[in-house]
Amino acid sequence: MGVIKETIEFIKDVAKDERIPARDKKVVLALLALIVSPLDIIPDWIPIIGLFDDAILLAIVLDYFFDVLDQEIILSHFPWSFKKYKLMRRMAKTVAQLTPGFIKRNIWKFEGSPYQDKLER
Repeated sequence: MGVIKETIEFIKDVAKDERIPARDKKVVLALLALIVSPLDIIPDWIPIIGLFDDAILLAIVLDYFFDVLDQEIILSHFPWSFKKYKLMRRMAKTVAQLTPGFIKRNIWKFEGSPYQDKLER
């Protein structure tokens, strides 16, 4: 199975997970639709900043998958190796630094396990 098909299946599987609030699923799917849509807030033909809106949207999605959600939710659907997960998580955390703080605090409804921070240490 190709990477694109695996990625689509991964997103579908996560979208079906009942541990994730329905509102969060809708927001993530809307953000992904905006990323692949030819319609942009800032047109892509504008050098450098034209891709900035897509980068911000991708940063928000990656931040949700690799920082907001509990790791066990993602790992239960992740189709690739744990080594690849760790690499993607590191890269996602770097890209997610583009995510404005007020968005991180206000957009998502998911509340993780109170023990998650203690497990990651």
